[in-house]
Amino acid sequence: MTKKGLSKKERQERLKQILSDDPFLNDEELAEKFQVSIQTIRLDRMELKLPELRERIRSVARQNYSKVRSIDVKEIIGELVDLELDKRGISILETTQDMTFGKTRVIRGDIIFAQANSLAIAVIDANVALTGVANIKYKLPVYAGQKLVAKAEVTRVRGNKKFVFVRIFVKQKEVFRGKFILVSLDDEVKQ
Repeated sequence: MTKKGLSKKERQERLKQILSDDPFLNDEELAEKFQVSIQTIRLDRMELKLPELRERIRSVARQNYSKVRSIDVKEIIGELVDLELDKRGISILETTQDMTFGKTRVIRGDIIFAQANSLAIAVIDANVALTGVANIKYKLPVYAGQKLVAKAEVTRVRGNKKFVFVRIFVKQKEVFRGKFILVSLDDEVKQ
């Protein structure tokens, strides 16, 4: 937490620095960090001409979509905010009420799996990649309005098979993990 009693100028300078380091913090998290109201953060952002969270995410995502080879970018669930082909990737999904089960605010498992699976495919450096095996575990329930941060890492390559480990977090707590074996079909597609 930032110390209490920062001047407006100091707070705004610190806000710029924090958002350049982590552009994915929302106004609520920033308000908590600075111990000020959400409205104060919004006013600071407006004064500094810093875009809201969704626009910051879209801006970063646009830079990464051009790198994707194995999946159409419209098929990626969430916003792709970091990508290094055959190494790692990160996507962020803002959950909504329409992603929940009808009687609860709990996000459906197929939504969470889709984010993990599409990210795992996106990190593969191939024209065609398919999920061969998925070993998954849901660890905690996710509720509408929570932000899912998925992190994928290619852990091993064996021939045309790539092993990808995906973990999904809500506020740094792991809510899902999956081990995917993806198969590159580039050689078969050429024939």
